[in-house]
Amino acid sequence: MSKTLIAPSILAADFARLGEEVRAVQAAGADWLHVDVMDGHFVPNITIGPDVVKALRPHVTIPIDVHLMITPADPFLDAFRDAGADILSVHPEAGPHLNRTLRHIRKIGAKAGVVFNPSTDPDVIEYMMDDVDLVLVMSVNPGFGGQSFMTSQLKKIEKLRAMIDASGKDIQLEVDGGVTALTAPQCIAAGATALVAGSAVFKGGADAYAANIRALRGA
Repeated sequence: MSKTLIAPSILAADFARLGEEVRAVQAAGADWLHVDVMDGHFVPNITIGPDVVKALRPHVTIPIDVHLMITPADPFLDAFRDAGADILSVHPEAGPHLNRTLRHIRKIGAKAGVVFNPSTDPDVIEYMMDDVDLVLVMSVNPGFGGQSFMTSQLKKIEKLRAMIDASGKDIQLEVDGGVTALTAPQCIAAGATALVAGSAVFKGGADAYAANIRALRGA
């Protein structure tokens, strides 16, 4: 079985030292770098835009995994890809034509992801699995870091795992929200292949990052 991918969320990093922080988590064993983009409209918070992704790109060689909590998402896809995003994930609620959005993400050279809020039904992608590279399950309501894990989402992870396996496609199943060394094993047991973690990675400073990442993988 391949190792669980760990994607530290920069939302929990020291924003005054972002370049140094992302270099540190990559050196500590991170597989992806997770960037949460919020617009204050789709979710009740405002974070960052393409310029920050562009600024971070020279500091890491690992894929940059961008979660777009914005609506509409389509007008900004090219800008984030041009800035250096490798994965672009959107919510089904963020535009009128999810399939068109996913195909455009692939057309511009990025991997296409679909994000499920706690209340979103996984069946929304049942007939478009051919156009999905990543599925992200939110185990908290999106918009803020530091929330507690919603165990109700474990059944959704299990359902999506079965859908992915039945499709025969190479689709990553990622979980974001309240992921810690205690909840990570539950996500992995339910079928997750990638975990987003903010405070669970960045707590304790750079000297602790490698141990924090190992703990999430269950090492």
